[in-house]
Amino acid sequence: MRIRCAALSIAAALALPALAQEASIGPNDSIQSVLAAQKGKRVTVRLRGGGQELTGVVRDANTRAAVIGALAGREFFDAVVALDAVEAVIVRTK
Repeated sequence: MRIRCAALSIAAALALPALAQEASIGPNDSIQSVLAAQKGKRVTVRLRGGGQELTGVVRDANTRAAVIGALAGREFFDAVVALDAVEAVIVRTK
């Protein structure tokens, strides 16, 4: 039992750094490509004109809009966000 707990602790410690990834962009990246790269991961998008933030899981992103699912504080709701309304994409790195 002790060995199993120790093995699980070590495995968890080694897996955590793999989950965190720094945000980066290339010369041809856009808000759409950044969101598409984060598909299935939790992000926060800050909207223009008031700074409202939506936090959730990126479900899909195309050239005009993105679907953010499982919204924080509204777990049973998704949001479709126009990409021209997005001011920033915030990604947790640690």
